[in-house]
Amino acid sequence: MNESLTNSIEEQSLNRDERVKQLKNTIDTLHIAEEISSNGYLITSSELADLMDINASAVTSRGEEWSWRNWIVSRVRREGNQILWQLEKVEKVAE
Repeated sequence: MNESLTNSIEEQSLNRDERVKQLKNTIDTLHIAEEISSNGYLITSSELADLMDINASAVTSRGEEWSWRNWIVSRVRREGNQILWQLEKVEKVAE
């Protein structure tokens, strides 16, 4: 019985640790998006897909402009076979 309780506590701790790790990864992702946005960097579809953790074809199928988290994502131009995207921070809406 004690072993079962110990295993359960360890599993909860691992689950929490994993959740905290995922949250830290999310914050890192948001910091990267903020840096891209604030510096006016353009990124490719594959880079944007990596940032959003989705398939690159899902990026291009969303259209010319759409929202993602705190940003408006806009298709800016094509360079060769690459589509370039811009992130623009959405201003906080007054409550």
